[in-house]
Amino acid sequence: MLWFVGLGLWDLEDVSLRGRRAIADADRVFLEGYTSRLGGAALAAMEAAWGRPVTVLSRVDVESRPDEVLEAARAGKAVFLVPGDPMVSTTHVDLRLRAQALGIETRIVHGASIATAAPGLAGLQNYRFGPATSLPFPHGRWRPTSPVTAIRENLQRDLHTLVYLDIQPGRCMLIPEALDLLEAAAEETGLEIPLYVGCARVGSPDPVVAAGTADRLRGVDFGGPLHILIVPGELHVMEREYLEVFAGL
Repeated sequence: MLWFVGLGLWDLEDVSLRGRRAIADADRVFLEGYTSRLGGAALAAMEAAWGRPVTVLSRVDVESRPDEVLEAARAGKAVFLVPGDPMVSTTHVDLRLRAQALGIETRIVHGASIATAAPGLAGLQNYRFGPATSLPFPHGRWRPTSPVTAIRENLQRDLHTLVYLDIQPGRCMLIPEALDLLEAAAEETGLEIPLYVGCARVGSPDPVVAAGTADRLRGVDFGGPLHILIVPGELHVMEREYLEVFAGL
């Protein structure tokens, strides 16, 4: 049996009762450690709370060599922990398909997802979001341009864009760096982005949300990670009022 358990957004209090029961009954516990992380709960805290070791998996472990997880699920009960909701990432969908092909029974315990929590914190209507995009760190002389393409296409359709900021071992992209990358790419392609909404530590006791131009957001102290950006389309009157009240627009 292979359980996919969503951990939610911030700390161990976000894990549902059903998820806690699945962890307590597991023979092996794995943690996907590359798509996101819990800002309020380190690995040691998880192991102490649950009284069992947790094996952290890289993207390569899950995508290219998932045998350890699948063998554990074939032999007993394995739990695959995922920050947020477990089925948002296509790599997790692929893992479930692999398990199914091997005759391994699977179950899903959903958790709160940044895909809905960030729009909710920003007061933006969820059905008005177009395709999301990811903004990676530059590599050498390469600079990402595909996020600006996604933003342009959504703005042309009067839709909001959720921009996931890169997470790598030892570093998380913060809003000021993301703004610099997007503004540079937008200038090169002739796109004007008049409004951003920045969110930090969504789901924590002290989230920050701020709206405005790139220059205005560069002056906001968002604090530590995790950060995420939204590029809104034309605002509904209620969206604008919410951002004025809660995000300083």
